[in-house]
Amino acid sequence: MFDLLLKGARLVDDTVTDIAIKDGKIAALGNLNGEATKVVSLNGEHYVSAGWIDLHVHCYPKSPIYNDEPDSVGVATGVTTVIDAGSTGADDVDEFYDITRKCGTDVRALLNISKVGLIAQNELANMANIDAEAAGAAIKRHPDFIVGLKARMSSSVVGENGITPLEKAKQIQKANGDLPLMVHIGNNPPNLDEITELLTSGDIITHCYNGKPNRILTPAGELRASVSDALKRGIKLDVGHGTASFSFEVAKLAIAQGILPHTISSDIYCRNRINGPVHSLARVMAKFLAIGLSLPQVINCVTANAAEAIRLKHKGQLAVGFDADLTIFTLKRQPLTLVDAENNALEVDLDLVPLAAIRAGKGYMTEQGSAEHAFDF
Repeated sequence: MFDLLLKGARLVDDTVTDIAIKDGKIAALGNLNGEATKVVSLNGEHYVSAGWIDLHVHCYPKSPIYNDEPDSVGVATGVTTVIDAGSTGADDVDEFYDITRKCGTDVRALLNISKVGLIAQNELANMANIDAEAAGAAIKRHPDFIVGLKARMSSSVVGENGITPLEKAKQIQKANGDLPLMVHIGNNPPNLDEITELLTSGDIITHCYNGKPNRILTPAGELRASVSDALKRGIKLDVGHGTASFSFEVAKLAIAQGILPHTISSDIYCRNRINGPVHSLARVMAKFLAIGLSLPQVINCVTANAAEAIRLKHKGQLAVGFDADLTIFTLKRQPLTLVDAENNALEVDLDLVPLAAIRAGKGYMTEQGSAEHAFDF
């Protein structure tokens, strides 16, 4: 007997199937008639994808700068897995880990190479904060929770240290099994060309479509040669929208040249969730639908691609044996104003609305879902 059976789930390729869940895993797909403890009929009216993974959030509730509650940016918004991108370092990651054990959302962390994490905007201005031994010990304590490293490489963060913190980050990475390394890019110094020169296959550039001078496009709107070379080496581009790091203009120009995001993430925390311009991962995804990506492309960026980027082998796919992490959503025709991080507006008529999240087989309704539907989980 199945624990949960979703009947008539519409996939992003518009095929319709049934999805069975047992013991927190996907047990079967197809035209299913087996008995189940609970049956939810979707009647082909609602989309179901693998659970959405937000590769860049800030949800350590005790962070003095960028904080939120994990479930507020997770299952409450249709997101089943969130990756906190460097809110904590070796000094406070243990406390963060303990907090996340009580969450419905699956929470993982990219360890800030600064041992103090994000207690101040300039955590890498003091080289004494980069403690390779402490980072390695933290990774050994939490090998499943810490899924990578985070280095914020912009002038306000590194101060007078330039590219040196990134050199240290690569040393820590190499000493700890070549964990994925996410690198924040912003205002220079260091220059983006210096940053990309150090990156190797599997490293992730976040804020890839920011509108700052130190961006991936030249003033003429062409892809920088250094970024082109890095992409050929296997570097991945992550959106990391955030409060100040996403430009419609840059994204449109890049996408028109075939420079697509590998992953779509929000860089969400309480203030830009409540006041915008982020609001939710779904709203960021809607922006990419509006500027030309297809629904399958967008969903792939928050499922299979995101899982692959941080080596979550049992997530990101609707396949037997994978974690029973699913997102139920709909495309809704309604007037909508989308705003980027530079306060540029885009008027559209299609919204992407998450209705529910299923995490390890347990269902959670979103606010929008609760208002319009009553799935019996």
